[in-house]
Amino acid sequence: MTTTTEATYEPDRAGRLLRAERDLLVPLLRAAPDDAFAVRTCCPGWTVRHVVAHCGSALMRVVENRFEEGVYSPESNERDIAERADWPVARVVDELERGMTEAGPVLAAAKGHLDGVALGEWVHAGDVREAWGKPGAYGGAGLVDALPLLEQFSRGSHAASALPLHADVDGLDEPLTLGVADGTRPPARYIGDAPTLIRLCAGRPLTGTRYELAGAAEKELNLFG
Repeated sequence: MTTTTEATYEPDRAGRLLRAERDLLVPLLRAAPDDAFAVRTCCPGWTVRHVVAHCGSALMRVVENRFEEGVYSPESNERDIAERADWPVARVVDELERGMTEAGPVLAAAKGHLDGVALGEWVHAGDVREAWGKPGAYGGAGLVDALPLLEQFSRGSHAASALPLHADVDGLDEPLTLGVADGTRPPARYIGDAPTLIRLCAGRPLTGTRYELAGAAEKELNLFG
């Protein structure tokens, strides 16, 4: 990966990330036995099935424009998962595939305001790979779109308190700049690979990683709460 992520906003970037991930993740899910969906993930209390159910329901809310008060809160997420508790695994995967296919135009029309949903879905796909011991968690070809979305997400209104971070990422021509500097604190500095940066910003386990971080504690970089 040698391209820079500093780029103008692309309306289809979020949808493109979802469609690319769909083509990789859905076959992996369909090939797995049902009992593999009971494996625990790094998301507290959630199995692979819970993660997939959450992802499908979150995307269908986008597709169907269902954003009632409190949507995507922990309580809302748990209700969505509970509503799918009796579904066969195949139906849960079907919903995810449909959401990853149909959400793109809606995300593009929202002009960036919902792109964080696509980024979160991509991170959760990494959670599934991690739980199953599959390669490519939080990495792979999707990084070309995930990293610009991460920059964008870190500067959104929901992330107003995001710590400014200057990230020198292996393989990129230019550094990433996360958060918004407010003059009260110099940007922190990260040196390392892209998957580890995703782990830091998403609050995922860091066991086995190698990186340099100065000017901040790990927990300060978590953008997802």
